[in-house]
Amino acid sequence: MTAAPSQPQGTTRRELPERVDVLVVGAGISGIGAAHRILEATPDVDLAIVEARAATGGTWDLFRYPGVRSDSDMFTLSFPFRPWQGRKAIADGGDIRDYIRETAREGGLDEWTHTGCRVVALDWSSDAQEWTVQVDTDGGRREVRAGWVHFGSGYYNYEEAHDPGFAGVEDFSGTVVHPQFWPQDLDHARKRVVVIGSGATAVTVVPAMAQTAAHVTMLQRTPSYVFSQPGVDPFVQLLRNRLSPQRVQSLTRVKNLGLQSFLYELSRKRPRAANAIVLGQVRAFLPKEVVAEHFTPPYDVWDQRLCAVPDGDLYAAIRRGAADVVTGHIDRFVPEGVRLTDGRVLEADIVVTATGLRLQLFGGAQVSVNGAPVDMARRFAYRGLMLAGVPNVTMTVGYVNASWTLRADLVSRYVARLLGHLRDHGLGTAVPVAPDGMTAGPIMDLTSGYVQRIVSIFPKVGDRAPWTMPQNYLKDKIAFRRADVTEDMFFAPLGAKGVALPSGAEAPAQLPLPGSSSNVDGAVGDVVEVPATEAAESPVTVEAVAETSW
Repeated sequence: MTAAPSQPQGTTRRELPERVDVLVVGAGISGIGAAHRILEATPDVDLAIVEARAATGGTWDLFRYPGVRSDSDMFTLSFPFRPWQGRKAIADGGDIRDYIRETAREGGLDEWTHTGCRVVALDWSSDAQEWTVQVDTDGGRREVRAGWVHFGSGYYNYEEAHDPGFAGVEDFSGTVVHPQFWPQDLDHARKRVVVIGSGATAVTVVPAMAQTAAHVTMLQRTPSYVFSQPGVDPFVQLLRNRLSPQRVQSLTRVKNLGLQSFLYELSRKRPRAANAIVLGQVRAFLPKEVVAEHFTPPYDVWDQRLCAVPDGDLYAAIRRGAADVVTGHIDRFVPEGVRLTDGRVLEADIVVTATGLRLQLFGGAQVSVNGAPVDMARRFAYRGLMLAGVPNVTMTVGYVNASWTLRADLVSRYVARLLGHLRDHGLGTAVPVAPDGMTAGPIMDLTSGYVQRIVSIFPKVGDRAPWTMPQNYLKDKIAFRRADVTEDMFFAPLGAKGVALPSGAEAPAQLPLPGSSSNVDGAVGDVVEVPATEAAESPVTVEAVAETSW
């Protein structure tokens, strides 16, 4: 049964199955990619995709703020099995959403997809060797039983954004909006706009709004590293005249990955040299005093995410006077705008709080094994895609220093291979077992606020393979290809009952904050480490500052 033609694009309305072999959660880049790889390896598998939102596309359907676009090049962000053929290397959000939907439609995945279905809880039964998944739908709560569950829902909370708790917001006489919930009828033409933040969202919103606003000010507490990339890659345009789309995709990936890896590795080994490269590029666009005050962070490149701007559009807006940058601390909102701690008042008609997102694992669903809740804070992450002691469930977590899809596709291929191993050997349960004696570390090794907030809430990585999660695609590609799916794994035969799952080593609930952060200075919106007691009470979701200095 196909979706009715009258339904909006990206939506499906069909009856949920009562049981499937594989349940994929999420119909964005991660979920569609995982479903493709699993069906590619095992075409006859009984699979369903559930998407909490009313339409597919994931993040790219959610975000509708001005200028929304990719923060990495599309030749590494797109699926390797379906080359990106758009003109822009840094693509608009709407084009990415259409690309995901077209990929699903061409692969027949829309026939497997159920929108408006939110996974709220799942419990594993060792005797039944399956998950009982609680799904909220428009028609009420439903149960779906699944032999395997893969979460391709990312780690953002789509329902709630981060709120730094600025004082006096209710006193402001203008409009306050968060990019995650952008009102489509908001008219910013000829309005004074203040954008709070300096991360990927802020550097996107500012030049887009500056096209028609009276003036836009980007208000940041701490500068971020910003790097200009060509909106249209001339290398790609040259190759497209001579080579097939797949060959163009492959060669462009090699080129872009080489450049990205060079800068990242340089930042780890010779940080001053990496800083000089990035700041040198900014100085080619803006006066040195502006760069020194507003674009020179107190940390090194890739200690936090590097923000990409296509064709230096942010710098162009600043040069022509349509936008400016203010670095300072917020005291409070006042009727006319935002007052800083130094007494300055930034007058505004609209304030955009690009202050980050909230992070969560498993889409916020509560996970239990044989009725016992899983404490995420005490689990080691196996290859960054499974949790120790939690059987038959995998997740996609991408890179923080490169395109998400690069690691997502490696994960999807590995999951397909692991499922094939279970099928070929008559196995019904697969669970990672963490060895004793590992030193725990953060699953994401950045000093950004959102990382420091989740140190004691999210799972931990270990100090040896396969319990590490390197932020290096080339190393990962080799490691995943050579990976032994049986390493540090416990298996039970299909149909086995009464099999006790091994517990393995537990991770420490607390970790020291990973290095210094510009987000801890006694001001509003500071990062604080969440106590272990709070972690135990809320093991899945945590409020966290993402991609911003606030």
